[in-house]
Amino acid sequence: MRIANLSGRLVIVEGDHALDVERASSGAFSSDPQGVYARWEEFVGWATSQDASSGEPFEASALGAAIPRPAQVFAIGLNYASHADESGFEAPKDPVVFTKFVSSFAGPDIDVELPGDTVDWEAELVAVIGTGGTDISEDDAWSHIAGLSVGQDLSDRTVQFWGHPPQFSLGKSRTGFSPVGPSVVTLDEIDTLADRSDLSVRCTLTRADGSTEVLQNGRTRDMIFSIPTLVARLSAVLELLPGDVIFTGTPAGVGHGRTPRLYLRAGDVLTTEIEAVGTIVQRFAGRP
Repeated sequence: MRIANLSGRLVIVEGDHALDVERASSGAFSSDPQGVYARWEEFVGWATSQDASSGEPFEASALGAAIPRPAQVFAIGLNYASHADESGFEAPKDPVVFTKFVSSFAGPDIDVELPGDTVDWEAELVAVIGTGGTDISEDDAWSHIAGLSVGQDLSDRTVQFWGHPPQFSLGKSRTGFSPVGPSVVTLDEIDTLADRSDLSVRCTLTRADGSTEVLQNGRTRDMIFSIPTLVARLSAVLELLPGDVIFTGTPAGVGHGRTPRLYLRAGDVLTTEIEAVGTIVQRFAGRP
């Protein structure tokens, strides 16, 4: 099952059709795309009997952030050894955790204004908590995941590296810097298409002149801390809440790690694709 945020309303998506949840359930479930996680197990029980292909056709540009207002956002830094290496750090022994403020959350097909000339890309698999809790074991962690989505951890490197030591969250939370979507895909659907623990993560840049370059091409099996490990380690410190989001880290290939460094420019188009999960697109423009 794929659930999404269509013009601010919760829908179940099948191909290019979307079934409005509130209307199809005669009001049993709210139209709020974020609120569904508080009733996740009940919702799944109802939704599995629905035919989303009977819904209305929709345009991708009408999709909002698949998870629009999570209570907590956990972003994991340096979670691929290759990315830690290109960033000049040793692979961490414990998860490196920061946040992306929810005002930066955006839909999967958007225009983004560049605030400066040091904006970078970071393709990431996003995990969404369905059932919260504390002290969740790794063996039980997948049962607490509602589904997976595609995210970009866009980063203003100038702001990120203000001062010593650097701080991450502000530079990664400008308007439109946390696109997530196009939907939240439940694990049972992913399992019919791929191995949930070994998904390809691919990020491609198209320049204004039409030239293209694959920027990142990794696999989630190379995470230092897997999704079950992250759930266990985070929940050992605090309570995970339904609808919380985990940006699970990015593989090698970011612009800041190159020589010479490479950043996004006006006219660029960034396409991020994760196997069995989906594709998101951002188009970049300069400030007026």
